Amino acid sequence: MIEARHLRILRAVAGTGSFSAAARELGCTQPAVSQQMKALEQSAGTPLLVRAGREMRLTQAGEALVRHAAGILAGLTAAEEEVAAIAGLRAGRVRLVSFPSGSSTLVPTALAAMRAGHPGTRISLVEAEPPRSVEMLREGDCDVALAFRYAGASAVAEWDDLVVTPLLTDRLVGLVPEGHRLAGAGRVGMAELADEPWIAGCPRCRRHLVEVCEGAGFTPRIDFATDDYPAVVGLVGAGLGVAVLPELAVESVRAKGVSTLAVEPAVEREVVALTLPDLARVPAVAATLGELVRAAAR
Repeated sequence: MIEARHLRILRAVAGTGSFSAAARELGCTQPAVSQQMKALEQSAGTPLLVRAGREMRLTQAGEALVRHAAGILAGLTAAEEEVAAIAGLRAGRVRLVSFPSGSSTLVPTALAAMRAGHPGTRISLVEAEPPRSVEMLREGDCDVALAFRYAGASAVAEWDDLVVTPLLTDRLVGLVPEGHRLAGAGRVGMAELADEPWIAGCPRCRRHLVEVCEGAGFTPRIDFATDDYPAVVGLVGAGLGVAVLPELAVESVRAKGVSTLAVEPAVEREVVALTLPDLARVPAVAATLGELVRAAAR
């Protein structure tokens, strides 16, 4: 019989590449990891790991088991949390992952409300941009993922297997230095920025920027690229270029030395909270989703 603890250890070994690294991640000893892997291989009736130099690699059977492990462990977590809530144990755990501008705007309000209304619920937060945050959800490494996609995105089916909770529509705004010829104009057409040097954001935002600019008839000259929104604002404020950022990002940064402009045509992204169908029924997860919706409505 394959046990959940064996699956967790197998995933850790697969992710870290060694028994010793997996032991450190799980907070146990290397011999314990080795013993549990032997037990799992005996249950499976076939080798799951092979040593390649200093690393442990998955066999074909091991790959198959790891592929199924995320769904199995998510289902078990959902079962444990739901049973605990039914039994009257006012406790729970929610692992939240969010992109940075969501972490600094929506998440604090939602988590403060969760702490006030459900003090027994433990919530952790890590940051990751989509698509990595969505991968973490599917791999069982978080329970709720804040993510976004731009209007008209080609991968319309990318979240079909997930429970999608819409939060808000986030419009992109243009940023120019305060002394720029367009500062104070109020709004700007993308084509008016064709000859400007650009500062681009995260890889997904960067790709979308190029698509929007090409739709306006030009290819942007990207002089600087950074995932750090304050750095984007700082570079624009120093007169090194122009940028477009989501309103959430501008909200989370002290926009010193820049002027913001409405962009025409409007460019928007959809901000959502994602979870797995099994996890959506867990009371603590459902409560967290509800607080994120309320935070977005403020």
